[in-house]
Amino acid sequence: MTFDIVFWILAVIAVVSALAVVVLRNVFRAALAMMLCFFMIAGLYASLGADLLAVVQVLIYVGAISILIILAIMLTRDVWQASRPSAVGIPAVIAFLLFGAVLVFTLLKSQWNTGTLPAPEPTTAALGVALFGKGGFILPLEVSAALLLAAVIGAMLLIREK
Repeated sequence: MTFDIVFWILAVIAVVSALAVVVLRNVFRAALAMMLCFFMIAGLYASLGADLLAVVQVLIYVGAISILIILAIMLTRDVWQASRPSAVGIPAVIAFLLFGAVLVFTLLKSQWNTGTLPAPEPTTAALGVALFGKGGFILPLEVSAALLLAAVIGAMLLIREK
């Protein structure tokens, strides 16, 4: 019973924050709503027993991609001005409604087979040993982190005012 309540709370917050990403006119607030959505999805992964996916979701999406988007927003000039309305609004709404109708039809007509097996034991320790143990991938991980840091510093140097 508690699992169902936690699942529905996480799911509702994830859907509302995803809608906020689309609806908000302020790009910075939309990025923050996207971060909240990523956190809630990580919570859903954790509640389903996929602990490694939850950690990867937080590290990659929340920790890297969201921060990169916020950094790009902060370094872009004139991003705070709202964009002008475009002419594709009505066709976009029609496409959204058609896609939603197909999605609801598919969800209602599909057979959803669910298993009753308990969640397997966590595989995080075995994957950690495979990645960072003897013969693992610690060196490529550190090199890619250094390259990403150099790219961010280079981008900041390129766009700074003289």
